[in-house]
Amino acid sequence: MSRLRIFNENQPQQPLAVYTDHAEVVRELAKAGVRFERWEASQPIAPGASQEEVIAAYRADIDRLMAEEGYQAVDVISLKPDHPDRAALRQKFLNEHTHSEDEVRFFVAGAGQFTLHLGEKVYDVLCEQGDLIGVPDGTRHWFDMSESPYFVAIRLFTNKEGWVANFTGEDIAERFPRMQPHTSVKAA
Repeated sequence: MSRLRIFNENQPQQPLAVYTDHAEVVRELAKAGVRFERWEASQPIAPGASQEEVIAAYRADIDRLMAEEGYQAVDVISLKPDHPDRAALRQKFLNEHTHSEDEVRFFVAGAGQFTLHLGEKVYDVLCEQGDLIGVPDGTRHWFDMSESPYFVAIRLFTNKEGWVANFTGEDIAERFPRMQPHTSVKAA
């Protein structure tokens, strides 16, 4: 189940609000300018699947998004708990950063946690299979996949270079809850 927790940036111990109803999550994130949608993730893809397999399985959705929004590049991040570089990959995304383009992710398997730092609030979004999140360009954020990652996400970019982060140098991400290994998915 997708979840949104909203915190005051100075009080990471206690959320101001918690939402698990999809419509409420969509509404609250829309107020903050964040796209959040439920899509059909019906192809049998499991973490560890190759980029080619995932793109082939979701080609129609990818082509539609690219045509609608002008995205120029697509890739896939697919991790499971035994991935040899999981710790390094996790660390890469854990520090607060921004992008010069929208960050769009469609989760086709498993789960990941996007945390957005908007003004004086922190929006912690647990994304699961079927969730599409669009984080606007310039938004301070970080991403956690837990110590035991289990997810596949399609990433779309307007920049042909793909994922390019501008790190803020702030340590705020260290103060907020990390993603726990996800229990609603099967760890492989």
